[in-house]
Amino acid sequence: MHTKFKFLIFSIAISAVMSGFCYAKTGREIMERVDANSRERNESVFSLLKMSTCKYGVKNKKIKCTQSPTIKVIESVAINTGLNRKDTKSIAFIREPPAEKGVGMLVYTYDEMGRDNETWLYLSALGKVKRIVSSNSDADSEPVSIFGSEFTNQDQETGKLNDYSFKLLKKGEFKKSRVAIIEQVPKLHRISKSRYSKSILWVDLDKNLVIKAKMYDKKGTEIRRLIAGKIEKKNNVWLARSTTILNLNTKRLSNMLLVSINFGMKITSDIFSKRSLTDKAFRETRLNVIRSQKK
Repeated sequence: MHTKFKFLIFSIAISAVMSGFCYAKTGREIMERVDANSRERNESVFSLLKMSTCKYGVKNKKIKCTQSPTIKVIESVAINTGLNRKDTKSIAFIREPPAEKGVGMLVYTYDEMGRDNETWLYLSALGKVKRIVSSNSDADSEPVSIFGSEFTNQDQETGKLNDYSFKLLKKGEFKKSRVAIIEQVPKLHRISKSRYSKSILWVDLDKNLVIKAKMYDKKGTEIRRLIAGKIEKKNNVWLARSTTILNLNTKRLSNMLLVSINFGMKITSDIFSKRSLTDKAFRETRLNVIRSQKK
């Protein structure tokens, strides 16, 4: 009995230690897990998205559109590249409405501290590719909108953990999820390129996913809010099927609905080029190969 008792105590101690390993304790450790999950989300994927944008109001404590939303259907392709596959290349095109079909955005995201991401936007009506500058030194200027929505190039950034400081404010429960509330503040070299002085993030500790965020301007006023919903696990990756961002100044919102996502696609790197933005035949040939792999 004495031996069994000692074994029980040992088992409990091991369980406690393993529990400590399973759940990160600092804000930085938690965000490293979020970042790893995000990279898995971008690993050789082809997605179909439905983006809705509208003016909103609050009625009976519920946020609702006060006008008919503008709706865009978008195809998106992404791969991880670079050292330890921590960089990402992605390209997205509007499929609907017909008047905007072919409008595209090419993005190279770098994990390296201080290195600016590269973004190009193609407007089919003008037939021109425009380079979007990452720097945002004007505190009163808005980040670049993605396809006319409230989502911006800054809101869609992944990685770059070394550009920020993280502070774990507290742990608790939010909508039946075990969460950590983390303050994210851009470091000195990053602050001039950021619209936000800080962000407060609600991270689901079991899914390693940001399910809510509040973003503040340089005066400390909350200006944007992000809400993630319809969370599910696909291909062993936790993801949000629905992401809504609210612009608290303009009272406009955009919702990004993930209609479908396919992992493990065979994607040639030449699709992530400015030629794909401007050359329809080149683009469609490569997209058709990817589309044919859908399950």
